[in-house]
Amino acid sequence: MSKLDIRRDFFLALGEAKLVAYQAMDRRMKPLGMSQATWRTLYWLDRDGGGVTQRALAERMGVEGPTLVRLLDNLERGGLVERHPSPADRRANTLHLTAKAKPLLKAINRAAEEVRAELLVGVSEESLRDALAILRQVVDNVARVRTLEARMA
Repeated sequence: MSKLDIRRDFFLALGEAKLVAYQAMDRRMKPLGMSQATWRTLYWLDRDGGGVTQRALAERMGVEGPTLVRLLDNLERGGLVERHPSPADRRANTLHLTAKAKPLLKAINRAAEEVRAELLVGVSEESLRDALAILRQVVDNVARVRTLEARMA
């Protein structure tokens, strides 16, 4: 296999792995009445520990701001998320999970662990460490390229 082929196949496999992982999570979340947009938003808010801005959350999730605003409106109406004025920027809101969200987060995290266990059967810890190092390098390279592009703009 050529260098070009292995690079192509790596990124195709990366996309496919993300797709099947999300599909597996969606199947687990369906009985709880949670869409992918809902469980992903709650997961990221929990992971960030609260206080993240809407803009930063949209960036992390890879969604457009207006899409996230509608979703956050629904989560806020459902009593799962609260918006607070940002102490650092009067124009921004920070997002915080409510106590009502905690049981859902337990279910999300339990399902995520089950999905990870199923999808990683036969994968050694050493292989996971190697794969994680590669993925982190890819992310670092993207950040480096963005920085260079911003300087040249």
